[in-house]
Amino acid sequence: METNIGSLLTKRTYLNPDSEALFDVAQDRRFTYTELNARTNQVAHGLLSLGVRKGDRVALLMMNSHEFVSSFFAVAKIGAVIVPLNWRLVADELEFIVKDAGAVALIAGSEFDASVNELHARGDRTDVKHWIRVGTADTNPAFAQQFDSLVDSQSTDEPQVTASNDDLLYIMYTSGTTGLPKGVMHTHNTQMAALITLNATSDFCIGDRYLNPMPLFHVGALTPAILIAYRGLSHVLMRAFDPNAIWQLVKQERINNALLVPAMLGACRLVFDPKTHDHSTLRWFLSGAAPVPKALIEAYQEMGIDIHQVYGLTETCGPACVTTPEDAIRKAGSTGKAYFHTDVAVVRPDGTVCDVEEAGEVLVRGDHIMTGYWNRPDATAETIKNGWLYTGDIATVDDEGFIWIQDRLKDMIISGGENVYPAEIENVILGLAGIADVAVIGVPSDKWGETGLAVVVKKDANITESDIIAHCDGKLARFKMPSGIRFVDVIPRNASGKALKRELRLQFPTL
Repeated sequence: METNIGSLLTKRTYLNPDSEALFDVAQDRRFTYTELNARTNQVAHGLLSLGVRKGDRVALLMMNSHEFVSSFFAVAKIGAVIVPLNWRLVADELEFIVKDAGAVALIAGSEFDASVNELHARGDRTDVKHWIRVGTADTNPAFAQQFDSLVDSQSTDEPQVTASNDDLLYIMYTSGTTGLPKGVMHTHNTQMAALITLNATSDFCIGDRYLNPMPLFHVGALTPAILIAYRGLSHVLMRAFDPNAIWQLVKQERINNALLVPAMLGACRLVFDPKTHDHSTLRWFLSGAAPVPKALIEAYQEMGIDIHQVYGLTETCGPACVTTPEDAIRKAGSTGKAYFHTDVAVVRPDGTVCDVEEAGEVLVRGDHIMTGYWNRPDATAETIKNGWLYTGDIATVDDEGFIWIQDRLKDMIISGGENVYPAEIENVILGLAGIADVAVIGVPSDKWGETGLAVVVKKDANITESDIIAHCDGKLARFKMPSGIRFVDVIPRNASGKALKRELRLQFPTL
C-alpha cells in the first residue's frame, strides 16, 4: 500500500467530512475536515504554480496557526519535503539550516519579517527562490508572495500525489554535540510507523479534543498534529503557551488530552484555581522532554489528573516509551515501557543488556526511527547501529521492565522543553577576546527545569559577566543564553581534553 502522510487528511475528510478538524485559537478560526482539506489543496496548488515539485525542500517559519497545518499537509501531498524552522532562532542560525537543507521556498509569518528580510538581503547565502509571507497584503515586501493572494484563487481539487513510502517527508533540525544543527530525516513510512505505534499504545479516542500548546516545529507537537487527522480527533491549536489560557480552554473546549513539558505543567499548577477551572473532561496530560518531578506528578494526582510521562526523540519521530493509564500513579517518575511497535533496550558500553537497576545507555528500535541525518553519513553511522538508535541517554530498568531515565551521556541541557547543546554556547563564548576556556553545564531551574551555567577561565582579567552575556546576545537564541557565569582558574579536564562536567556540576550545583 502506498503511504502519503498528506493523504491521511484526504481520507479522514472522506470518512468524517463535517467533524471539527482544527480550531485556531489565536485567529478564532474553526475548520471542519472538509474545510481544512480544501484549504490544504489550495496551498498545494499554489506551491505547484510556483514550480515546487517532488523532493524540493520547503521551509516553514510560522507560529502555530492554521496556515502552518495546511502548509504542512500541502507540502506532503505534492511530495516536497518540509523543513520546520524553530522560530526562536536568530538569523545566522536560520541561514545555516535553510542553506544546509537547500530549501527552495520559505513560508514565513509576518512576525519574523526582520529575520526574513535579513535572510533575503544575504542573497545566494541561501537557495530560497520563493519567499511567501503570511500576513496582510498592505505590508508585504516586494520580494515576497502574499500567502492568501497566492492561495485563495487556487483549486480545491486534490493535487496529484507524487511521493510515498520511503520518500522524504520532513527534515527537522536538532542541534548536535559539535554545536552545528543536524537535520533528522523522516519519511512517509517512518512517520506512519510512529502513528501506528502511538495509536496502538496511547489512550486516544475518535472525537477526542486534543489541546496543542507546543510549537509545531517540535516533533512533540507535529506528530500529534498528524495523529489527529489519522485518528479523527479535533485539534485545538494554541499560538503559544499561556498557563491561564490552558485552563480556560480545557473548560471551554472540553479538552480530553494534551502534551505539556514539565516546565509547562509547573506553570499551569501555579495558576490553577479550583473555584473557576473545570477539568472534568480531561483524561490526562502527557509530559516529556525531561523527567517530570515526582512531586509535580503527585500534585496533579491530588487534582485528579493523571500525568503520563513519555520518552522520545526527534530521531524516533516522537515515541519511545510511555506510562499507560493504569501505571501512571503506581510508577510515578518512570517513563514507562516501550510503545507497542517499539523496542527499547538499556545496554552497557559493550552492547550487552544491563541487569535490573544497572544504569546503561538507552537504545530504541522500530520502523519509526529516522533514516539518518541529512548530509551527515558520519553522524548517522554513529547513531544507528544494527537497526538500533543509540540515544545517548542513561536509564535503569526495574524488575517489571519499566524504564527510569537517569542522565545523559551527551551534555545536552533541556530548558523549557528546548534542547540546548553546551558546545554551541561554548563556541560563541570562546569567540570573545579575553576568554581562555569555558565549559557550560546544566543547573536546576524552577521555571525552566534546567538552564545553562557557563564556567569561564579569563584571559583578560577585566572581562565581566555582563561582557559575556552581551557578546552572546544576538548570536544565540534567547533560550540558549547562559543564565549565569562563574569564573574559575582552571576547568578540570581528562587526559583526552574533555571537560569533567560531573565535577563542575558538583562544584556549581545551582545558579
